[in-house]
Amino acid sequence: MADPGLRPLAERLQEICLAAGLTVATAESCTGGRIADALTDVAGSSGYLRGGVVAYADAIKRELLGVPALVIEQHGAVSAQAARAMAAGARARLGVDLAVAVTGIAGPTGATPGKPIGLAYVAVADPAGIEIRRFTWSGDREANKAASATAALELLVERATVIAAGAAGGAQQVDPAGTAGAMGGARAEEPAFGAEARSAD
Repeated sequence: MADPGLRPLAERLQEICLAAGLTVATAESCTGGRIADALTDVAGSSGYLRGGVVAYADAIKRELLGVPALVIEQHGAVSAQAARAMAAGARARLGVDLAVAVTGIAGPTGATPGKPIGLAYVAVADPAGIEIRRFTWSGDREANKAASATAALELLVERATVIAAGAAGGAQQVDPAGTAGAMGGARAEEPAFGAEARSAD
């Protein structure tokens, strides 16, 4: 069973998607399937959830999600560019309205210069484009995975709400204080590409 704290978000997403006829897919790396698990814990999720990919290895990101090898070579698997490609690939290959992607460094090892433990990128691809957010969590491995899954579901709910309303907007600035309060001390940062975080497909 998924983290019970994720259930309200999963229930809200399902409500929005079923009412609007929207479909969803997931592409997960550091969360290891936690997002899909949370969604399928809610009865009736088959009405909108099409499937998901746990793309832990770089080869799987390339082969199943279509992430270009050059993206990983130039920017790394944990990057805004990789998250964007994962979300776009999942949306195209699973044929859905919205696809969420998560890639990050859960810890306790794996940090590299400029990429600390707790770094995570969350992206959602939808009919209006792709929105990417960068986070730096401060917990242990379990806490970092949980925070990334929560952030992914929150962004899915936000984008599904906008798409369902038929008023897709521009890039949204993350509220560090507000998100930190919801995430138990985690620090959220600005969208990965600043004002260009949302770009057309």
